[in-house]
Amino acid sequence: MSNKVRTAGFSRTRAAHRDETAEDYVEAVAQIIEEQGEARVRDLALLMGVSHVTVSRIVTRLCSEGLLETRPYRPITLTLRGRRLAQRSRERHEAVLAFLLSIGVSRKQAEIDAEGIEHHVSQET
Repeated sequence: MSNKVRTAGFSRTRAAHRDETAEDYVEAVAQIIEEQGEARVRDLALLMGVSHVTVSRIVTRLCSEGLLETRPYRPITLTLRGRRLAQRSRERHEAVLAFLLSIGVSRKQAEIDAEGIEHHVSQET
C-alpha cells in the first residue's frame, strides 16, 4: 500500500471521527436544553464523561463550524444548523435503537450499540 493511499485512509478516518463528535455534542446539547432549559460546559462534561477542558475545546470547534454559539458566562445554544444536525442525529439514533430492540437486543445493550452504529448508517438506511 502506498503512503499516499494510507494517508488518505487516515485522513478519512479522522474526518469521520470529527463528524461523530459533532453529532454527539449537538445531540447532547439539545438533550440538556430539553431537560434543563439551558446547557453549560459543566453539563456537557458530566453527560459525556469528559473533562471541562475537553468540552471547552470541542465547543470552540463546533462554534467555528457554525453548529453552536456561546459567550463567556452564558449557556451554549444551537444554531439553526446545529439544531438540524441534532434532529437528524436523534432520528437516526431512534431508528437504530428501534431496529435493535425489534431483533431482540436488550434495551441496555441496544442503547449502547445504537450510540455507535448511528454514526455509520447512511441517510438512506
